[in-house]
Amino acid sequence: QVQLVESGGGSVQAGGSLRLSCAASGYTYSSACMGWFRQVPGKEREWVTVIDTQETTRYVDSVKGRFTLSVDTAKNTLYLQMNNLRTEDTATYYCAHVSCLDWVSPVRMGQGTQVTVSL
Repeated sequence: QVQLVESGGGSVQAGGSLRLSCAASGYTYSSACMGWFRQVPGKEREWVTVIDTQETTRYVDSVKGRFTLSVDTAKNTLYLQMNNLRTEDTATYYCAHVSCLDWVSPVRMGQGTQVTVSL
């Protein structure tokens, strides 16, 4: 069964850090483009980051220098290290298998994990 399960969300003060994890079953990360999206209620879903099959990473400008995407192929787990968090990072974060053609079209998404950043 193909499944993506996120974990690691929580509440943190501005300037703090969190690490999100995405455990995959039915996927081999080395052969898939994977990424993260986030969404705030009432707003459109936002693409955040992607890692391609060559382990090249890309980020939305607002998180560059603060977020780091990595993959542990032995554990088949994707990680999003989020540092220097801001209140505007508050959202539900979704792990996703994305199209390698454009890196932003989700093929499958997890259930999401909530990140709340307060002052």
